[in-house]
Formats: sequence, structure tokens, C-alpha cells
Amino acid sequence: MMDGSQKSGNEEQRHLHIVTPLLESWTLSLVAGTTVFLKLENIQPTGSFKIRGIGHFCQEVAKKGCKHLVCSSGGNAGVAAAYAARKLGIPATIVLPKGANPTLLRRLEREEAEVQMVGKIWDDANMKAQELVKMNGWVNVHPFDHPLIWKGHGSIIHELKDSLGTPPGAIILSVGGGGLLAGVVSGMKEVGWQDVPIIAMETRGADCFNQAIQAKRLVTLPDITSLAKCLGAKTVASRALECIHECQIISEVVSDEEAIQAIERFLDDERMLVEPACGAALAGIYSGCLGQLQAEGHLSPNLGSIVVIVCGGNSIDQAELKSLRAQLGRS
Repeated sequence: MMDGSQKSGNEEQRHLHIVTPLLESWTLSLVAGTTVFLKLENIQPTGSFKIRGIGHFCQEVAKKGCKHLVCSSGGNAGVAAAYAARKLGIPATIVLPKGANPTLLRRLEREEAEVQMVGKIWDDANMKAQELVKMNGWVNVHPFDHPLIWKGHGSIIHELKDSLGTPPGAIILSVGGGGLLAGVVSGMKEVGWQDVPIIAMETRGADCFNQAIQAKRLVTLPDITSLAKCLGAKTVASRALECIHECQIISEVVSDEEAIQAIERFLDDERMLVEPACGAALAGIYSGCLGQLQAEGHLSPNLGSIVVIVCGGNSIDQAELKSLRAQLGRS
């Protein structure tokens, strides 16, 4: 039987990601005062949008004879790289910061990847990955900073155009290292949606993009203090900063409390559990940020529709949610 990721004969290999549903959310629409669509990247086979770009990257380097894939990750990129490696029949080593969620480790084990845990944050793990790829034939899969990855992520916008036909009033997404933002901007330029505002959400303590915009240059955070560890790159990709000159990007920062409240409300409203990094995007609506931007004149009062990219996440379960509540001083 042929593997699901392959086509027969000489046909081009299929993508490793799936086309995800775009669902209208009655509950979030009530909060926002306008129609809200959810682009459900949380139901990708790897649990997050990361498989779009990383899958595309891995397929391309596999064509060139890659012998071993290495990915430093806060979680989701590692799962995507491990999944892609298994589908492509290539060994993979995933380097994580210490203290990774046990659920995440079990998932990587199921994907048959070797796991190494190094340091406290992603930047530490990334230094280890740079050492490993000195081996002949080994290729580094950067979690967010590569043109092939942005190209893959851009497929989200092509799917949105197919589903919606006309442009939405705005797109809300989370920013960590900036790969999703760069991919969305790439896709928007390809379909002619450059005039659609992008609301780029971060949590305080992982807000390297917002600080870079304010400083008009890349800023390296001294540490990641946010509970949204999957947004935890100390420096955003330089490409993300370039994007502010190509599309209307509004950078907003919410608290950990607002991100956690958003995932709790989303669980009640839509019966889906996502991690705090995704909660940052959802907080764009739940925290009242969208309405405030409209009141201040940064967004049109008549947006028509909003798309929230529900980026997903593997580092979350009931036990982790309980732990997050405890860290916020709540039972």
C-alpha cells in the first residue's frame, strides 16, 4: 500500500500538511461584534501550523539527499520535523530545552525521533543543533527562519482565499520567532491581500517582535519570562521585521493572564484545548484588544469578518493547564 504522503508514478509528492477547516465561531463573533472565522491549524496531523513550512522544507532537502534532520524546538517545530522525517524515511534528532512537557516527549517518541534536552530556553537548544549539523549530510531544520518555511506557511492564505473568496477585514495571529507572520505576508502578497491588516499578538516577556518594532531594529530579550514558552525566541527573525514595510501589521502585547484566560474561554466556547502561545492570538478578541484598536482608529469600525489563525500546540493537556493556573496564583 502506498504511503499517504506519496503520489504514484512520477507525480509530485503531496504536501505533508492537510487543508484545515475554516469555521465561523458564533461565540467569538458575539465577543468581537463581527463575524469571526477560525482557521483550525490545531487539527493538523502534528497539532500545529508548523507542519506547513517545516514539511515543505524537509521535502525539499530530502530531494537533495539529506541523511539526517536536526531541529531545535520549543515543541511544535520538533513534532513537525519528526513527523516529516518519519514520513520521508529520514532519521531525526530533536533538541529541546530541559523540562519539556511529558506529553510532548511521548509524541516525539511515537514519531521515532531521537530527543536531546539542552539548556533552559530554545536559544540554548538551537546552539546544540548548530553543533550537530556539522556532521556530513545532516541538515538543520530551523523552526521559523528560512524562505522555504515561509513559503510553506503561506499556503494558509491560499486556503483562506479559496474558502472566503473576498478578503477578510483583518487576520489575527501569534508571533514567536516570526515564521508564521513571514509566511502569512508571503501568501498575502501572492493573492493580492496586502491591504488586509494583520494583528500580531505576543505575550509580555516573549515580545521580541513588539520591542523590535519600537526600537526599529532587532532586539534580543535578556530572557523569556512569559508562560507562553512556544513564543519563546529571544530574537525575532529579521524577515519578520521587514514585513512591517510590506503589509499593515499591528503589533499588540497581552499578559500571560489574558492568554491563559483566552485558552480557558476557548475550551468552553469551542471545546478545543490550545497552548498559551495560541492563546495570545485568541486574546486579541477575548481581551477586548480588537475593539480598542477600532475605537482608537487603527482598524475600521466595520471589518466585515475576522480570521483568527488557531495555531494549536502540543505542550498542553489538563495537567499543564492546571500548572499554568497555579503559576498565575489561581487554583
